[in-house]
Amino acid sequence: MRITLLSTLLSFALAAPAFADDALIARPDVRQYLDEVAASENLSRDKLDTLFAAVQLKPNIIDILDRPSTSRPWYQFRGNFVNPTRIKAGAKFWRANAATLAAVSTRYGVSPEVIVAILGAETNYGSNTGSFRVIDALSTVAFDYPRRADFFRKELTQFLLLAREEGEDPLSFKGSYAGAMGWPQFMPSSFRQYAVDWNGDHHRDIWNNADDAIASIGNYLAAHGWEQGGPTMDVVNVDSDQIEALLADKFNLHYTVAEMMAKGIAPLNEVDPQRKAVLFALDTEPDFTRYYLGYTNFYVITRYNKSTLYASAVLELAEGIKSAYLSADDSGTAQKKAAPVKSSGSWGKPKH
Repeated sequence: MRITLLSTLLSFALAAPAFADDALIARPDVRQYLDEVAASENLSRDKLDTLFAAVQLKPNIIDILDRPSTSRPWYQFRGNFVNPTRIKAGAKFWRANAATLAAVSTRYGVSPEVIVAILGAETNYGSNTGSFRVIDALSTVAFDYPRRADFFRKELTQFLLLAREEGEDPLSFKGSYAGAMGWPQFMPSSFRQYAVDWNGDHHRDIWNNADDAIASIGNYLAAHGWEQGGPTMDVVNVDSDQIEALLADKFNLHYTVAEMMAKGIAPLNEVDPQRKAVLFALDTEPDFTRYYLGYTNFYVITRYNKSTLYASAVLELAEGIKSAYLSADDSGTAQKKAAPVKSSGSWGKPKH
């Protein structure tokens, strides 16, 4: 049942003792934040106190964030996303939501298979959207993890505004340990800017409504510059002493293909030399690295998740889903063609 933020906050006064974290709301940094957000966003300070008395910090989130970051190579990363099970589920999801995907694709100019693949990569088509209360997750990082505190305090504020706009109980929102929400795993700021009420019920329900989730992803990609029918990525030959500098700049569209070619990067397929591109690498086998140019649409996916592994997986999963969908084949066998094999030419270089 949908309830107003006002009635929700009043109800917290009765429920707060069961959940209260008096130590949290007594902290000077928390009280300063609440003072600031009450003044800047026209929120009742007393009602914020009542709300935050019900917030529970989650130390296990800090444990997750503090785990050593070990980036897996592509040949290990790929199989978690590009596999027969996820391809089969993606084709099934597409058929179940074909009308919405077609309409969203027409509205935003984004390929249906890419939208489906992002849903598959993020939450396995909505089956795993996270079990943390969003306000608990955001507050934990905002107040107990200095390295990311500024970003998460901003997201916490965006979340409070989101709850007010949606007229929902702020304690009812569930998401990931980082506060990412719904089938598309939007952070609160992304939700407020890009989430779409596709079915016109005056709520952007990316947790339970496939139409809203699909449209929200389409809107996000379009807003970040998706080019309808544009190329995504190409394997390249490399003969350059500037590879490391170019790889370090892989999340910025600074160079045209012509400028890349002048630096020793040679596409194997014909491409507009004035098209913008980034250079990135994938470890396609143990001790073997292959290099690629990613074009605007590849770059756009890295705006969704800042990882070239993620973008590569989404695009390859999208191809597999499209093949399975068009062939009415839910077996997932379309993915067999996906992984490039080691070439006898100069597509890649051994790692030293």
